[in-house]
Amino acid sequence: MDPLEFRLKNLKDDRLRAVLEAAAKTFGWGKSKPAANHGFGIAGGFEKRGYVANCAEVAVDRASGKVKIVRVVTAFECGAVVNPDGLKNQVEGSVIQGIGGALFEAIDFENGKILNPRFSRYRVPRFSDMPKLETVLLDRKDLQSAGAGECPIVALAPAVGAAIFDATGVRLRSLPMVPNGLKS
Repeated sequence: MDPLEFRLKNLKDDRLRAVLEAAAKTFGWGKSKPAANHGFGIAGGFEKRGYVANCAEVAVDRASGKVKIVRVVTAFECGAVVNPDGLKNQVEGSVIQGIGGALFEAIDFENGKILNPRFSRYRVPRFSDMPKLETVLLDRKDLQSAGAGECPIVALAPAVGAAIFDATGVRLRSLPMVPNGLKS
């Protein structure tokens, strides 16, 4: 069953439904993939009275194992929007932070010692890692503002994991998913 259809069929939370539908509409969910090595994923969640959904497109180079996030559409709802520009910046910053955690950020240990104790040795997202980001804010004037401090990060890794599965048939269930590329 289509992942969006499955979620909407089984979902009772109207706010989560709204962000999933908004992200899917902006993403163009259901369209065909641009190439066989691309995959699409969708995920949603909530935290501290905020609701988020991500649609992600990835491209996987099967020869090298490299995974590139091509595009992320985020729909976010946290009640009434007071500062749309600031909120959009917060949401997109969370997505960028989520990319690191999803794909490659990790502390490496050997014999009880940290092998990458400095930022020069700790892999964080780079400009070259950035996908096209699109953000849809759902302004609910009927609800009190809840903020966006932590919620926007919760759906990025699951959406990317689902997109990797869609592209490769491989389920990755621990983070970071591809610190050194996708191994066959």
